[in-house]
Amino acid sequence: MQNVSLWALGAGIASVASLWGGHRYRPLRALHRSSAMVLGGFVLVHLAGHVAGVFGLSVHQAVLDVLRMVYRQPVLEGVLLGCALFQGSSGLVLLWRGRGQRAGRVAWLQGWSGGYLALFLLVHAGAVLWGRAQGLDTNFHFAAAGLHVPPWQWFFAPYYFLAVLAFWAHVGCAAYWNVPTRYRTRALGGMLAVGVAMAGVLVAWLAGAVIAVEIPARYLSSYPS
Repeated sequence: MQNVSLWALGAGIASVASLWGGHRYRPLRALHRSSAMVLGGFVLVHLAGHVAGVFGLSVHQAVLDVLRMVYRQPVLEGVLLGCALFQGSSGLVLLWRGRGQRAGRVAWLQGWSGGYLALFLLVHAGAVLWGRAQGLDTNFHFAAAGLHVPPWQWFFAPYYFLAVLAFWAHVGCAAYWNVPTRYRTRALGGMLAVGVAMAGVLVAWLAGAVIAVEIPARYLSSYPS
């Protein structure tokens, strides 16, 4: 596999196995939350790098290069991969287990936003690993290509929009349950507003509506038109 750290993949698989084994002694939900803290920090930095891209692809690439020096270290990459796989899998398990116990709109928003994030993590991590195995740099062009090959934009626009919105909705739900009662609605509403705004900007950026972009043919060829 070209440009893919087999060591990192092995570490990721091992970390998933240890997390799954650990749930015999600790509640799965507690492990899910611990993994979420690690992965959430990475996602925030990852999104910040994308937001920087509205100032130009060179700015985005410069930020990406700096971040890759950190998170592509084999140990850290393995931990992040393990967290992504565990978070996606455990999220789906928790969604299924709690299907008959949720009461209220916030609880359902937390469940469904978490379910979408779980599916997105599994699909997105798989796509990135596939791209790297094909020798593609999983940069802006890799992420944006699907939005530039009709009719794939009708899949990728909501795919990315809902992922960003679901992340902030899930964060907002967590805040809702952990702040004083009088601040709950404000906290959730604020996170949802951030999610809608960021999702809209990032999808527009990927689609070339914010800055002019040209996607190399090797990325476009991955999608039949």
